[in-house]
Amino acid sequence: MKRNLLKREEDSDPISVVSNLFDVAMVFAVALMVALVTRYNMTEMLSQEDFTMVKNPGKENMEIITKEGEKINRYTPSENQQQSGKRGKKVGIAYELENGEIIYVPE
Repeated sequence: MKRNLLKREEDSDPISVVSNLFDVAMVFAVALMVALVTRYNMTEMLSQEDFTMVKNPGKENMEIITKEGEKINRYTPSENQQQSGKRGKKVGIAYELENGEIIYVPE
């Protein structure tokens, strides 16, 4: 019996295509995640440093996101303080001057 030297046994396995597609999908997912993190300047989420970030400042859907160690907290302001969870409301505006001084203006 003569064997074809160019044909391998693995080539006849139709399920091997699925494993190759899975590998490609995983590489694509990781690349997409890295691209999104760098595009939105969210590299702080991956570091060990603590930070505070304000999302949509001054709007009704504003969020304050803080990272303390491995824990990430999200605070959302609301008019109704009776709801459960950590909520707050806007009490004023802070301005930073060119010399680094911060001025707080209550509303």
